[in-house]
Amino acid sequence: MNHYSRLLRSTLAMLLLILLSACGGNNNGNTGTVRIPLGAGGVGFLPLQIMREYQLIEKHAQDAELEAINVEWIELGGPAVMNDALLSGSVDFIAAGPPAFITLWDRTRGSVNVKGVAAIAALPMYLNTRAGHLGRLEDLTPNDRIALTAIKVSIPAIVMQIYASDNYGIDEFDRFDDYTVTMTHPDGVVVMLSGSNEINSHFTSPPFHQREIADPDIRTVISTNDILGGSTTFTMLSTTQAYHDANPGIYRAVLAALEEAQELIKSDPVVAAQVLVNSGQNAGLSENELVEVLRDPDISFTSKPENTMRYARFMYEVGTLNNLPSAWTDLFFPEIHHLDGN
Repeated sequence: MNHYSRLLRSTLAMLLLILLSACGGNNNGNTGTVRIPLGAGGVGFLPLQIMREYQLIEKHAQDAELEAINVEWIELGGPAVMNDALLSGSVDFIAAGPPAFITLWDRTRGSVNVKGVAAIAALPMYLNTRAGHLGRLEDLTPNDRIALTAIKVSIPAIVMQIYASDNYGIDEFDRFDDYTVTMTHPDGVVVMLSGSNEINSHFTSPPFHQREIADPDIRTVISTNDILGGSTTFTMLSTTQAYHDANPGIYRAVLAALEEAQELIKSDPVVAAQVLVNSGQNAGLSENELVEVLRDPDISFTSKPENTMRYARFMYEVGTLNNLPSAWTDLFFPEIHHLDGN
């Protein structure tokens, strides 16, 4: 994506944010309307698509004998835009990866106090390349570029910083930052499959990863699981302290809906794959191919946070955070504190 395309995307997103604010922001969700962005798409956000498809929030609100609510699902993605939407009161919940979430938690301590509702999904991200010389990150040359969703702050950006810190010392944590460029997952797939010389690598997630490695000229260099040493939360849902406290019934309905959606994906990946296809977030994969993706043992749909403290400790160490949580429970509302998170 060129500079003008990125500028257009950013402008349209901000116009949408302004429109949302004009249509009723800052009401703290007390009108019976729950507003949730669908996120950046792909497998990591699939539970949100399931919640929308089967009206699970409405179902659990009705089961709790709450007044009828209206759920607005908003086509909005990207951590910066969603953070702004939550803080302006334009939306009530947002979904993001751990680095963006932890940064927002840190910056809102003592003010609106954004905390996590629950994890949405845990899955690896993969550094794919079509560059024959690239066997590890150390092989990057000045002519190489890695597409990722946001430089410096996205999951792959932070994970590459962790890799650099582990191998070269904390003073070298930003060693690979200059090789990265911002691009959406779908655009990254298009560039990779086109054989562009400008961007020859992409740090991406399922199902975009599977679409890329189906090309015989593309292979995987490393994954976030390799670097972090195990399963890691990819997406999580969050909201403000004010919304949590003012809307306990709706909050519980959203959490229950999320957990039901996660169980549905695990118990019936065929139905879940159909929802992903219908949402247009299948990255060109067939329904059968998506079923196999959802059955990947490295992908799990659980409300339990995983490896969140690894991110927090690193970000604090390099000065990105002003506050270090003492435990993962500092980051999340009490409703999931009984889980075996980390």
